[in-house]
Amino acid sequence: MRAVTCTSVAALALSAGTAQAETLRDALVSVYNTNPTIEGARANQRAVDEDVPIQRAPGLPSATVTATHIEFLRQSANSFNAPERNLGVNGLLQVPVYSGGAVRNGIRAAKERVSAGQADLRGTESAIFSQAVAAYMDVLRTEALTELAANQVEVLEVTFQSTSDRFEIGDLTRTDVAQAGSRLAVAQGDLRTAYANQVGAREAYIELVGRAPMDLQAPPPLPGLPETVGMAVVTALQNNPDLIAAKERAEAAGYDTEVAGAGRLPTIGLFANGDYSNFFGTLGGPVAAQFAQSETTANAGVRLTIPIFQGGLTAARQRQAGARETAALEQVIAAERDVIQQTRTAYENWQASNAVIESSKAAVDAAEVSLEGVRAENSIGNRTIIDVLNAEQELLSARANLVTARRNAYVAGFTLLAAMGRAEARDLNLDTGGPLYDPQLNYERVRGKTWDWDRDPEPEPKSTRTVDIEAAEAFIGPVLGPSEAP
Repeated sequence: MRAVTCTSVAALALSAGTAQAETLRDALVSVYNTNPTIEGARANQRAVDEDVPIQRAPGLPSATVTATHIEFLRQSANSFNAPERNLGVNGLLQVPVYSGGAVRNGIRAAKERVSAGQADLRGTESAIFSQAVAAYMDVLRTEALTELAANQVEVLEVTFQSTSDRFEIGDLTRTDVAQAGSRLAVAQGDLRTAYANQVGAREAYIELVGRAPMDLQAPPPLPGLPETVGMAVVTALQNNPDLIAAKERAEAAGYDTEVAGAGRLPTIGLFANGDYSNFFGTLGGPVAAQFAQSETTANAGVRLTIPIFQGGLTAARQRQAGARETAALEQVIAAERDVIQQTRTAYENWQASNAVIESSKAAVDAAEVSLEGVRAENSIGNRTIIDVLNAEQELLSARANLVTARRNAYVAGFTLLAAMGRAEARDLNLDTGGPLYDPQLNYERVRGKTWDWDRDPEPEPKSTRTVDIEAAEAFIGPVLGPSEAP
């Protein structure tokens, strides 16, 4: 019985619809406009913007009206003119004049945190873009590796068939057939794994981009990569958003210390009161007619409050704020160290991957020549089947290494740009589909708002869901393996 190995052409089912070519820029535009992590970071930044009017409010005039209706259920036995009920309305206007610098420094701290939040938003966008680029390159890499694995299966099928035929005529031994069959079975397993990895890369892409990958195109060259690691570090220390955010938070913490110390200083404010009372004809009892049943009073003045002793509360708050300021300053140094480490590591990874690309190209060229020679020598009996199989495996490994090195070089290069603060929407030319999101616009919109009934629309999500995207299916079969060899 002749051994028959039938491996069908493997198919990866993608989502329904007509496939359209997609570029890396298309993917990043989709990430920028629909990714929930970025949308959530923007919403959080809008919340941070509100700290400025919140801190400003205590320094602005305030007005309140209080209405109280009282029913006197039981009167004193010695009271002859007590009312049975009373409606009191009080109006109070307060104007802060001096608060020891608490309001002024609170506003300054809030503004610094707005700047820090805007830098954080830049960092979030850059980090998500880095993940999206890696996911894009992973799809391309797994597709290429799957194609290589499928091609290897086809090559080994031919090798196994020819080996079986030569065994039938006595030219080769059963051992040669078993070796060819073993390599074919391993290749078939590798192909299954390759398709599973491709599905995993596809799902990671969907999670970040919000849609299934469709005919992804080769990415463009990365712009602005530095010539030396020193240039990269200098740029990163100037532009890295995480480092900028840490510095802004340290500034804010300094103002917080001043706010805490203001609790021991005097405060001055102006006030005006107006009161209206109505006893509904019940004031005065039997002689109620002799009493006015309603009255209006008003007063105004200046209030000076001087703290004398607060049980050490203010000093404790200031010491606490000072400790947090020290922590924030240390975090600046920690962020600086982290940026330097990230930049240097990304630069070396980028350089190493580029070197691996060159060596892998040379390895592929050499492996192709070697395989051609081994096959020729095998045809005249100077090489065994295992030599051919080894040469085929070396060529496959070299090609796989080249594919992976190209992916790693691109991802490392983009990671380097991100560490340098040059991997954001404005750097990637993502504005042709519409204006880029500018967090400063919302800050300018809310910073001066003082009306208590000024509300925004009801909250609702803006990012896209992926629940309706069909799952991919990795399918290979049927397989009649080398176990059916004679």
